[in-house]
Amino acid sequence: MARITASVYTSHVPLIGVAIDQGKTEEPYWRPIFSGYEHSKEWMANNPPDVVFLVYNDHATAFSLELIPTFALGTGEKYTIADEGWGPRPVPDVVGHPELAAHIAQSVIQSDFDLTLVNQMDVDHGLSVPLSLMFGQPKTWPCPVIPLAVNVLQYPVPSGQRCYQLGQAIKKAIESYDEPLNVQIWGTGGMSHQLQGQRAGLINSQFDHDFLERLIVSPDELAAMPHIEYIREAGSEGIELVMWLIARGAMSDATGGPKPTVKHRFYHVPASNTAVGHLILENNE
Repeated sequence: MARITASVYTSHVPLIGVAIDQGKTEEPYWRPIFSGYEHSKEWMANNPPDVVFLVYNDHATAFSLELIPTFALGTGEKYTIADEGWGPRPVPDVVGHPELAAHIAQSVIQSDFDLTLVNQMDVDHGLSVPLSLMFGQPKTWPCPVIPLAVNVLQYPVPSGQRCYQLGQAIKKAIESYDEPLNVQIWGTGGMSHQLQGQRAGLINSQFDHDFLERLIVSPDELAAMPHIEYIREAGSEGIELVMWLIARGAMSDATGGPKPTVKHRFYHVPASNTAVGHLILENNE
């Protein structure tokens, strides 16, 4: 059977992708950020997945106000890199895993989650930046990726509790797939930031550190945190952090198994107008 071996959490700041693409990673501003992922790349090289299930949010690229799915599961064979206004990033297209994605869709929908199934869509920096941070700049990505786009742009958005429960349903689905695949689940977005209004530029490092700690030791309690607390403490775009709860809900301890092992934890301020948070958890089954 397939199994989830680890979860990865990371910010997906668009300017990180620009820094990578323009060869600026060694510049004084960017070097502290990318040094935080050096251990992650080593860990990834030693723990290569067969498939990555990647939770991210679309930034009005594949979806718009004309169509706003709460949870959109990519079931296609390939996803092209989106042009977000300045041309597509010079990174490989993303290859999907339609068979596993279809199995997850069947299992999760039968578990009473209403997913939107997407056979064709472009993917933006929300998905490509995490791949670049963990895999570097390969000619092709080293494994298939199943994208799950979550609406955290237009209210109403899903609660942290619903996201955590969805992670549990995804775990059940993957573990019932009849092929011995090593699957990693990634939660991306965040951390605290606000892009508009009187609090534009807000970064709450204390909240961010507390979120990382609670994500490790008490995710079930963190899942109960209401939206208003995200907005008050982490800013309007800090709500992206609910996507991390999908990945966390797919770990073994969320359904009674052993606690995961923390393999890496990193935090840095600033990166553009936000902070960078990063965490790797390994399952102990």
